[in-house]
Amino acid sequence: MTKLVLDTQVLVNFRHHDFTGHGPHGCRWVDVKSFRFPQGTQDSDLLAALVAHEQFRDDYAGGGVDPAGMRHGPYWLKHVTAHAYRPVASTEALRTLRSWAGQHGAIPESLEETLASTVHTPIESATSCYHLQDLGHQKFHDWGGVHTDFHEYLVIDQDRALLTLLVAADD
Repeated sequence: MTKLVLDTQVLVNFRHHDFTGHGPHGCRWVDVKSFRFPQGTQDSDLLAALVAHEQFRDDYAGGGVDPAGMRHGPYWLKHVTAHAYRPVASTEALRTLRSWAGQHGAIPESLEETLASTVHTPIESATSCYHLQDLGHQKFHDWGGVHTDFHEYLVIDQDRALLTLLVAADD
């Protein structure tokens, strides 16, 4: 199995930015986890390695990573496989995330700059991008409907041997 090494993790919390005059922040955030991998690893192997990685066992509801966890985002972990991800154009991923970020109105310049460097740049430099498809409510774990919006992208930069997991949601 391909070995992924956690490189960085950044939480972009909208409430840490001044939304005065911009509307509500909507309790939104983006969790960004970047992993290093061996140069030349196939995308399919990277997807499988990420799904098997301990850092993937995160419910994104404040509990953080649970090494023995059974949840990933709103879903039971057993339902989130490498096959649950679909290729998506980087432009579509950026359009979706920008629309989601601005759904309650304009966002502060400080947040726009943070999103540009932590979220948009990895997508723009990606050699491939994947989106977690909607697995349906029947695959939700016991309290999986806690997020109004949940967007997840796996961004692969083969040139830099870097896989980035981007989760954008609200709470």
